[in-house]
Amino acid sequence: MSLNESLQEHKETLLSALEQARHETLDEQLPELRAADLAEILEELLEEEEGLASVLALFDCLPIERRANVLGYLPGDEQLVVAEAMSDETLLKVLEEMGSDERADLFNLLDEDRREGLLRRMARQEREDLKRLASYEEGTAGAIMTSDYVAIPSGMTVSQAMMRVRQTAPDAETVYQLYIVDGDGRLAGTLSLRQLMVARPGAQVDDLMIKDVISIPVDEEQEEVARAVARYDLLAVPVIDADERLVGIVTHDDAMDVVESEATEDFHKGMSIGALEDGVSRVPLWSLYRKRVTWLVLLVFANLFSGAGIAYFEDVIAAKVALVFFLPLLIGSGGNAGAQAATLMVRGMATGDVGVKDWGKLLGRELLVAGSLGLTMALAVAPIGVMRGGEAVAMIVALSMVTIVLFGSLLGMCLPFVLDRVGWDPATASAPLVTTLIDATGVLIYFSIATTILSAA
Repeated sequence: MSLNESLQEHKETLLSALEQARHETLDEQLPELRAADLAEILEELLEEEEGLASVLALFDCLPIERRANVLGYLPGDEQLVVAEAMSDETLLKVLEEMGSDERADLFNLLDEDRREGLLRRMARQEREDLKRLASYEEGTAGAIMTSDYVAIPSGMTVSQAMMRVRQTAPDAETVYQLYIVDGDGRLAGTLSLRQLMVARPGAQVDDLMIKDVISIPVDEEQEEVARAVARYDLLAVPVIDADERLVGIVTHDDAMDVVESEATEDFHKGMSIGALEDGVSRVPLWSLYRKRVTWLVLLVFANLFSGAGIAYFEDVIAAKVALVFFLPLLIGSGGNAGAQAATLMVRGMATGDVGVKDWGKLLGRELLVAGSLGLTMALAVAPIGVMRGGEAVAMIVALSMVTIVLFGSLLGMCLPFVLDRVGWDPATASAPLVTTLIDATGVLIYFSIATTILSAA
């Protein structure tokens, strides 16, 4: 049985148990489901009419800690729907059990009056921590970090540090990496739990810790945080403020969420689609239309240049009608080559593999590769040119193929660098944009070469 089939079966069993008030079935089924799987079932229920009532009924069957865990797996919009249906008292208990980063994310989704009411009922330390985490700008390290980590004061012995770990571990996001801080809260070093466990009880943690710590400023962009975690294979990366005080950590799973989010955004931009607020299956139809229509309309008018180019060379086309047969093939090949080059550069820039400083080197490489590709494709299509229109047409098509593929590849390679230089996202160098530009220039290149060769014949 597939995972989706299994989840669907669990969903039907839970709904049947709710309708018939068979609490023993619920008590048996709910503990078997992982929080992520139960969240997926609840997400499906929320899409159905009257589904919220079923979700709330299922939530009532869960202990508070598990409710918090499941709620953390729901997308933001669904979290808000469920949270708004809870009483302040219940929501406060759920928030207290959530991880500090998830708590801040949900808190920011609530309306201002609800936030103020909840803050008034929180303990002072918890309130200040929540306000601090919720204040960081979206898309920065501060917005995705958690304050649930194990910090060990400098000067402790190993046995004292172990006691500290035991005291703070229940609320920590991870205990495998420990952070040593000085009297002012500044990050002094880091230590793994394994190092601590095998060390002598009387040894000083200051002598065991790694002082050359990889850390991230609190206002660093989240993409750079994810890149650091991936580059150095970190379980978590510490986040520091302007005074180098430790203010939180970003764990590996949160960094991977950022990677997924950024990759999705780049894919959308790569096809001239604006950033979606939710998954494609849940986003409103109007929003989906709005995110796609702008670039499509602009590209429609850009394609008029292709038509104008064809109209300009009507006499050449009339003299050699066989040329029309190869037009879609040539501009399509140039567009495909350009889209490939643009995709390689955009992804390389996103991962940090290439930068503007590498432009000259990459240009030389692309000239060689694109030239080779163009020649190969020209050799493949030349025999068809001979069959359709004779040697003159074959020569026109072959030369055009080399030139258009070379031009398209260089345009696709250079456009992301140009956009980056003017402050735009390189992902905007999308396949539709590149192919539209190459369509227009490809027509001019093709018929200019045709005019020259046919005039000389």
